Amino acid sequence: MKLATMKDGTRDGKLVVVSRDLTRYTDASFLAPTLQAALDDWRRIAPHLAAMAESLETGAVPSERFHEHDAHSPLPRAYQWADCSAYLNHVQLVRKSRGHDMPASVETDPLIYQGGSDSFLGPRDPIQAADQEFGIDMEGEIAVVVDDVPMGTNREDALDAIRLVMLVNDVSLRALAPSELAKGFGFFQSKPSSAFSPVAVTPDELGDAWQDGKLHLPLCVDLNGRPLGRANAGVEMSFDFGSLIAHAAKTRRLGAGTIVGSGTVSNSLEGGPGKPVAAGGVGYSCLAELRTVEALEGGAAKTPFLQFGDVVRIEMKDRAGHSIFGAIEQTVAPA
Repeated sequence: MKLATMKDGTRDGKLVVVSRDLTRYTDASFLAPTLQAALDDWRRIAPHLAAMAESLETGAVPSERFHEHDAHSPLPRAYQWADCSAYLNHVQLVRKSRGHDMPASVETDPLIYQGGSDSFLGPRDPIQAADQEFGIDMEGEIAVVVDDVPMGTNREDALDAIRLVMLVNDVSLRALAPSELAKGFGFFQSKPSSAFSPVAVTPDELGDAWQDGKLHLPLCVDLNGRPLGRANAGVEMSFDFGSLIAHAAKTRRLGAGTIVGSGTVSNSLEGGPGKPVAAGGVGYSCLAELRTVEALEGGAAKTPFLQFGDVVRIEMKDRAGHSIFGAIEQTVAPA
């Protein structure tokens, strides 16, 4: 099934069930007022939501037209947002751009940070920044939402705890990151609010594209109407979501509604950094990667980071070409 949160003038919106083709929705707030409330009581609520989803497909329940512009992120705020970096090609390129070496444990110990989760952006809300010299960047990612996960869980049980899958634009302010990281205390100002896809889907909706805790489909990232990235999210993901969740739960329990991100989806090319889409490659899910490749090949980055007025679009389509999650589409604007 597909779930969304519609804007209704309240902080957390109202829970709705969305049709598979993303054209219609039916109000589910009488079952659970918000998605977080549904996740808090998932085993009891989920079967009723699934029944509503089937009724929506057959026209057996009242429905309204689904407009992605009217949707919040599925969880407008969350108890926890833990973002990882599971694609080592991305880790290598971004760390190279900062002049840093790869950590010795990078292939065995996932990178993870705890992001701000008190106020996510809606999928069509603008990306606002006080200054475009902050180095505004998009990062196209996959994320999962989990049920309660006990401390010390194993990979298999962690996979079983995944309830929903979403897309992410993990907005980054690249010019602010180096000085923050140099303090040895991690990201804060350089990681403003992220945005998630209009719709969150249960793993069964993904069919055989969801295998072994990975989503095996290309992530479409466009900038100003032109393809920037088409990297396959199931390729070169060094840590699947079961491993990422188990890593996050090593020393703490994860509460229902915790969001775990994959990190920027990134594919290399025969051991190299990959080619732009226009050159026959799969491109990049963020500008930092493209700029690093430009610097490696030509001595300096040519592509600027996001400027006011730029439009970012992140979407994923099934093998028939249909949008699965709806689209994150955001304009960069001055705060």
